[in-house]
Amino acid sequence: MEQAKQFHEKDLERLRKFRLMDDDFMSKCFENHVECTELVVHIVLNRNDLKIKQVHTQHQIKNLQGRSITMDIYATDEHGKQYNIEIQRVDRGAGAKRARYNSSLMDANITSPGDHYEKLAETYVIFITENDVLGHNQGVYHIDRMIQETAEPFGDEAHILYVNGAYQADTPLGLLIRDFHCTNPDEMNYRLLADRARYFKEDEKGVATMCKMMEDMRKEADLEARISMAQNMIQDGKLSLEDIAKYSQLSLEEVKELAMRKNT
Repeated sequence: MEQAKQFHEKDLERLRKFRLMDDDFMSKCFENHVECTELVVHIVLNRNDLKIKQVHTQHQIKNLQGRSITMDIYATDEHGKQYNIEIQRVDRGAGAKRARYNSSLMDANITSPGDHYEKLAETYVIFITENDVLGHNQGVYHIDRMIQETAEPFGDEAHILYVNGAYQADTPLGLLIRDFHCTNPDEMNYRLLADRARYFKEDEKGVATMCKMMEDMRKEADLEARISMAQNMIQDGKLSLEDIAKYSQLSLEEVKELAMRKNT
């Protein structure tokens, strides 16, 4: 009971420090929330005519080999255009190959056998990064394929954008970025984002949702650690599966399954 109370107090302290730049908090704030997603898309793309219809957070997409990625935000608009919005605090997570991979998986998962390639939906991969990872002091970087010999757009409608999280000018984009760095909803510029952040930081139900999410994350991390321990002991080969189950606090069935995977 005392340990649970300590965890709860630490969770509340951690919750107060959360920002939209923290992907777990952002995912909850944007979960199934069309208006917040639409606001971000409008500001980043500098257009107000796009109507978002569906939003999914922590959305998994697999390639043909079964490898999956989890997209922070995956949304579609009324015309079928696809949007993947990623929060990246670590520069190496926002590399050019990662952007290319996300874009390719979006294409692969929105087509069906027999579809004409010309019906491929227009896609946007948008990285909101903590730092200016491209290093040219721009608020937004737009990456589109070009015909080098003519400098004309290739027109494949696959767009990649990097939003510089260090850019905080007095512009709609700059104000949005400030909101993503803000821990206090009362100091945020956009009411939609402020109200959503306030719900998860101050409302009883919202706070309970966030505390439950953090508890689940702790349990998942603990399970991953115990699985890793069991895998190392299986690899070492010095203990019986029964002893490995006892020391890792996994069931004997789980340990046997890990051992079978090792041998396949």
